[in-house]
Amino acid sequence: MKDKRGRQFNTDCEGPISKNDNAHELTNYFIPDGDIFFSLISKYDDFLAYIAQKEGYKAGDTLGLILPFLKAYGATNKKIEEYSAKNILLVPGALETLHYISNRMPSFIISTSYKPYIYALCNLLGFPKERVYCTDFDIDKYTLSKQEIKRLRRFCDEMKTLPMIEWSNKSKTYDDLSISVKKTIKRLDEIFWDEISDMKCSKMIKETNPVGGEEKARAILSSLEKTGNELCDVMYVGDSITDREAFTLVKENGGLTISFNGNAYAIEGAEIASISDHTIIISIIAEAFYEGGRENVLQIVNNWSYLAIEQGITNNLLIKKLLSIYPKNLPTVELITDLNKDRLIKESEGFRKTFRGKKVGGLG
Repeated sequence: MKDKRGRQFNTDCEGPISKNDNAHELTNYFIPDGDIFFSLISKYDDFLAYIAQKEGYKAGDTLGLILPFLKAYGATNKKIEEYSAKNILLVPGALETLHYISNRMPSFIISTSYKPYIYALCNLLGFPKERVYCTDFDIDKYTLSKQEIKRLRRFCDEMKTLPMIEWSNKSKTYDDLSISVKKTIKRLDEIFWDEISDMKCSKMIKETNPVGGEEKARAILSSLEKTGNELCDVMYVGDSITDREAFTLVKENGGLTISFNGNAYAIEGAEIASISDHTIIISIIAEAFYEGGRENVLQIVNNWSYLAIEQGITNNLLIKKLLSIYPKNLPTVELITDLNKDRLIKESEGFRKTFRGKKVGGLG
């Protein structure tokens, strides 16, 4: 049913709602030195999606690449569900923000995260599962031979010794990368697209479709079919490379896009940058969007202050809540421009690493 004001709220999960990177945490839990392994694969994912633009590959497909390795180290559906349910870390205010916005306009979570984690989070938040898009899989339906398990573990051990994939924000092509990074990428290409592709476990990668990149954009379109709204009615909040296509779709069609503690990919894709340790800022922006649309939000952001907020929204209780959390200084909320983009990337990425942890905050 179409909202009376024709607005809706779509948000990523990890970043705007929770501090977790569930896939990273699962990998570290099941695989020895799994944080090193996952960080490498995550950076490889960034390379394939952002620099190589590999055909048929999208940001977030990391969640498919790591499944055979999780299986090789004993992960099962039940174990993943149990671990995910016990290790949810919410961003302060997330529960209240989701409840508040959901009561104002149709709201959807669009996440690359695995379904067990998202469903556990929905149970915790009381958020309807039918308003969620996430990565589905069934690790139990696959079997690995002892030979494949040994081979996957050898690959894993080898990958943990490879130089980490790193590049500057100015690197745009393969030629911009260092020799050591090129060697790492060459070896990962061999492992995933030559050696593993000839193994039975490759079905786990081929049959898993993570909800990242263009899949997030498709999820937004699917949510619009449920509400009867248009893209210009959408407020979308994200924080990473998996949100780039969603940002582009919404922004190019007159909607509102917010980077919440985002990395460089998010800052480059969104219209507004928010750097905050509490989701009350999302509530304020969502209320402004609900009451007066995108132009009302831009008016407030361009004059970001307590006075501008008071002039832009009518909910005094929400304003009082904001003042109780930030009695002196508001957190950063800025319209992203060519002049401030580099500064906002530095500030947002720095805060992100402090707020979510250096390893999680440094992932794409």
